[in-house]
Amino acid sequence: MRRKLVAGNWKMNGTSADLAQIEALAEAHTGALSEIMIAPPATLLHRAYEHTKSGPITLGAQDCHKCASGAHTGDISADMLLDAGTSYVILGHSERRADHDEHNEDVRAKARAALSAGLRVIICMGEELEEREADNTLDIIGGQLAGSVPDDITGETLVIAYEPIWAIGTGKVPSIEQISEVHDSIRKRLEHRFGPQIARSIRLLYGGSVKPANAAEIFAIQNVDGALVGGASLMAADFSPIIKALDAS
Repeated sequence: MRRKLVAGNWKMNGTSADLAQIEALAEAHTGALSEIMIAPPATLLHRAYEHTKSGPITLGAQDCHKCASGAHTGDISADMLLDAGTSYVILGHSERRADHDEHNEDVRAKARAALSAGLRVIICMGEELEEREADNTLDIIGGQLAGSVPDDITGETLVIAYEPIWAIGTGKVPSIEQISEVHDSIRKRLEHRFGPQIARSIRLLYGGSVKPANAAEIFAIQNVDGALVGGASLMAADFSPIIKALDAS
């Protein structure tokens, strides 16, 4: 049985004052059925750990370097993230792929480094609007899945997040049928590659303009095991209803 997961990606948002939002979430969801993960900016990780280490919230990071150490000014290794108290790291987000020219092989190398350090990885994938309109979505996702995911994974160490790029922060959401088609395809590809037992234990998240108003409908879709949430995770008042919707699904 896959435990549902809702992950909040704060992106380049948040200062010390915003740690109060994590405190509020922890107090509101002490008995949560779903796993809750927050990925604040790296500057807040160590302080955020103090607010998450004994409560219902798991701490995550937004990226890591593929090397364990070295002359990489400004970068952060997986070992450093683990030392700061994180359990997860988000890799391959479309904004990293676009803004930093990251390719599937880069994401795979980072995932290997994270797994070696003892972190769990959330690997993101999604299509551009023109790829969706050209009916190439499943091929694009299949290529990202094959190229970004290392071979040595388990259901405990890997989470897949499907985020259609054209839906991130735009308010546009794919239809229920479109989300279902992609998540079903990902599950089948995982079964073909890793076998049914491992594939059925890997959680599949949907991301892209998830809000309190649409969360319950999305969580009712088969093979949707939770969500990767951006803007709506910044405030406890917005994120809490999404967590409740997942608990109720």
